[in-house]
Amino acid sequence: MNRREFLRTTGTVAVGLAAGACASVQPPRKPRRRVLVLGAGLAGLAAAYELDRAGFGVTVLEARSRPGGRVLTYRDPFADGLYAEMGAEYVDADDEDTIRFCRAFGLKIMTAKLYDGVFLRGKRMAMRDLKSGAATLPYEGTVTGRLFGQEAQYTKRLVEKIQNSDELPPEIQKLDNKSVVELLLEQGAPRDIVNLYTYLNATERTARPENLSALSMVLGHARSSAFSEQQDEGRIFGGNDQLPKAFAKELADKILYNRPVRRITHTLDGVEVRFEEGSSLRSIRADRLVVAIPFGVLRALEITPAFSPEKMKVIDSLSYGHVMKIAMQYKTRFWDEPESIGQRVLTDTKLRRVYHMSTNQPGPRGILMSFTSGADAEQLGALSPEDRLHTALAESTKIWPVAPKHWEGAAIKYWNEDPWVRGSYSFVGVGQSGFRSIASRAEGRVHFAGEHTSGGSMNGAIRSGLRAAREIRGTS
Repeated sequence: MNRREFLRTTGTVAVGLAAGACASVQPPRKPRRRVLVLGAGLAGLAAAYELDRAGFGVTVLEARSRPGGRVLTYRDPFADGLYAEMGAEYVDADDEDTIRFCRAFGLKIMTAKLYDGVFLRGKRMAMRDLKSGAATLPYEGTVTGRLFGQEAQYTKRLVEKIQNSDELPPEIQKLDNKSVVELLLEQGAPRDIVNLYTYLNATERTARPENLSALSMVLGHARSSAFSEQQDEGRIFGGNDQLPKAFAKELADKILYNRPVRRITHTLDGVEVRFEEGSSLRSIRADRLVVAIPFGVLRALEITPAFSPEKMKVIDSLSYGHVMKIAMQYKTRFWDEPESIGQRVLTDTKLRRVYHMSTNQPGPRGILMSFTSGADAEQLGALSPEDRLHTALAESTKIWPVAPKHWEGAAIKYWNEDPWVRGSYSFVGVGQSGFRSIASRAEGRVHFAGEHTSGGSMNGAIRSGLRAAREIRGTS
């Protein structure tokens, strides 16, 4: 071997040894960024799930002993394996995020029945007769052949002025300072149209028409997003609570239950949250914080330092409605009989919406669910539990006279007396245009999620959680 071959050979060996040495020396691993999430509702769960998958160190603090927040399925009070959705209920056909996660977790969505009966001012009408014109609504100024959207004829002129929802004419912008009632009466609608709106769209918003923003209503018509009797809705087969439970299973021991938060401290360097754990107080520090609890609860917490004045105003004054759900168990499903007004009935009784909850559930028994909101929910909420049940049976009897014969009992959930919600879901009140945008805006290292930042639905909650997760990932 000559000198050149020797150098080439030994050089190759040296390089190989050096490469091996370099490969064996691992650079120091960057510590995982820690994120705290307040609330194990769908918004908080979605945010935590995405951040956990992205490699962040995630901890979720939940005041309750269960996940789901306003997704709540009752089973224990009922016989024959029946269950009822006492909170968030419907998955619309265009709820893409909810549908995507249901598929990922192997959950099936069953189509819900459309409205098939109307009971207004003591008049029973089949929806098919209302649509065909064979029956008419007992309200002055209504259009034949439809139920929802009767106010549209009085807002048409204003809707036509909207070419771009991001650049509203001054006349339209001013509607934010008017209520639905004020606008409709101003546009020449008879009082009956306002009264009917109370039992239609205002009930869906869980609010009184005098508290709803006229601008929000007009924009809803411009976007064709107003609720209608044709809404394509579904429920998760076996109970909606399976969705938050599936998220929680994936997050395993990252969720700490029974930990009510008492104080939030945030600086340029990080965040600290003080919370109850049994009879003592504990603190956790993190790099980022996701606040995914209702503003009705957040406004009672100590926040140091206070967020921006705009944010604090929204937290302190964002509108929440009143809602009560009553699940009534009956021995037989008399609402399925041919002579029944229907299985899903819209009514001006205190029950507002009454419908067959136990579709696709076994047994001869069944559950009628009522969705009561606005002033009627508030009035029922002031009653004792016994009087609430008596009222529910009495109001059901107006619609189905045979109801007392089959009554077995009921379960009630009044969300305004729930300490971890203190209301239904949010709505845009008078003078609150732009509140959702401000509600969703991050404050330093604090991010916000929840239906109040994106719209009152399960899909809105999930979407907001995914947005908060993207914000945090974008700061990496």
